[in-house]
Amino acid sequence: MAETLASLSSQIRQCQICAPHLPHDPRPVVQVSSSARICIAGQAPGVRVHKSGIPFTDPSGDRLRQWMGVDEDVFYDARRVAIAPMGFCFPGLNEKGSDLPPRKECAKAWRADLFDALPQLELILLVGGYAQKWHLGKRAKGTLTQTVAAWREYSPDFLPMPHPSWRNNIWLKKNSWFEEQVLPALRARVAELVK
Repeated sequence: MAETLASLSSQIRQCQICAPHLPHDPRPVVQVSSSARICIAGQAPGVRVHKSGIPFTDPSGDRLRQWMGVDEDVFYDARRVAIAPMGFCFPGLNEKGSDLPPRKECAKAWRADLFDALPQLELILLVGGYAQKWHLGKRAKGTLTQTVAAWREYSPDFLPMPHPSWRNNIWLKKNSWFEEQVLPALRARVAELVK
């Protein structure tokens, strides 16, 4: 299994499937290990992550680590935490300066095989609507808010959450139950799994 995962992650890092559709050269970003018990399933790398090649090296990552109750040493320890976005490359920006959605080709090409090669996962953090729809399928609710509010339905395998971007500050203020109820449960579960 480890050889399969090593080969697969190497192939992902060299992937050029979306090259014709990107405004830059592809730079797939993924962090995996067959021993990881937690996986962060996000959207796609942003421009800062595209430059660094390291997942969540931006303010969203700072907030996500705070939500999880972990430091960078734990977060970037692939033996404990896998990071597998829906799209492995930065998709570019729209006319308003926001990140475009993750490229669909990426999940279609890699996602099923990648998760088959991660046998130890006990918790997948579904960061944003794209990951929630892919992983939960028909179990996802009509909106991201409804899916996140129903988080107990998906426990202990999945925990849906909003993206930790500053763009979601208004959502967080309107939905204070997320920080009051979901984050303490998230931190307790993460602490149990990263021991």
